[in-house]
Amino acid sequence: MSIREELQAQEKLRLSPYAALSADTKGRERHSAPCNLRTEYQRDRDKIIHCKSFRRLTNKTQVFLSPEGDHYRTRLTHTLEVCQIARTICRALRLNEDLAEAIALGHDLGHTPFGHAGEEVLAEVCPHGYVHAAQSVRVVEHLENGGRGLNLTWEVRNGIRCHSSGEPAATREGQVVRYADKIAYMNHDIDDAVRAGVLNPTDIPAEMRSQFGETISERITYFVEALVNHSGETIQMDERGQQLYDSLRAFMFAQVYTNPNAKREEGKAKMVVRRLYEYYTGHPHTLPEEYARIASESDHPRAVCDYISGMSDRFCIATFEALFVPKAWGS
Repeated sequence: MSIREELQAQEKLRLSPYAALSADTKGRERHSAPCNLRTEYQRDRDKIIHCKSFRRLTNKTQVFLSPEGDHYRTRLTHTLEVCQIARTICRALRLNEDLAEAIALGHDLGHTPFGHAGEEVLAEVCPHGYVHAAQSVRVVEHLENGGRGLNLTWEVRNGIRCHSSGEPAATREGQVVRYADKIAYMNHDIDDAVRAGVLNPTDIPAEMRSQFGETISERITYFVEALVNHSGETIQMDERGQQLYDSLRAFMFAQVYTNPNAKREEGKAKMVVRRLYEYYTGHPHTLPEEYARIASESDHPRAVCDYISGMSDRFCIATFEALFVPKAWGS
């Protein structure tokens, strides 16, 4: 018996009847010989960690565009926090932590530069539309690995596709990641807003703070326990926990997500993404080779959207400057 087979046997003995066992995966689009050491979901986790799109998350905006300071969240640190929360929940519920980890690590691979500001522009200008969850799936199925994709299991791709809204994931682990994403971003956005001077912790209504605490750790613990203590056949918070989450989300939209101080650079970011899209759709021969291939296989707007959405904030700005900002004579 290989180590992988031993791990699969342990999953069957240890995990909940609701867990997705790696031995029962629906498999990959292309055949791939099994690993002697790792289960299929462990392999997917490793594939994602080593891909280029994952590395680019380190320079992609979470909420605050190009913040000055080392301690603001980026799309990468957000991803790691989602992963940690999802694993905690899955361990408590005896679900498959490896599957949840792979979904969590891949869930935002399709996010644009400048966060939701970039996503809004591409959704408007691209004839195919743009939804970051669907783009994350496109990244792992078509864009990575020279167009061959990462060849991930069906369960991981399904969890990535369903992590944000719409139809829930087919696995409990995918449903956990959707909640972990919400718990993570709500709480670390509070932390970043306080650091940026946009929010004071005491701005959060006292009746809320009396329920879930004053610190980020207390808030996360409250929502995780609200989920763990009321999940089983379905993944859900208790009624009071869901009400508090909804109230906190409404508060954040009013005080942070639409706050003029937090969003003062958003118009510039949107302009940059829009101008780049217009440039590359008007100059198809300037696309890098791999995206020119996509244009020939699909269509040009699709290729431009793929190229721009994969850019980090830093590379997006540098590309804009190279194309549109005059250089000093002789430089």
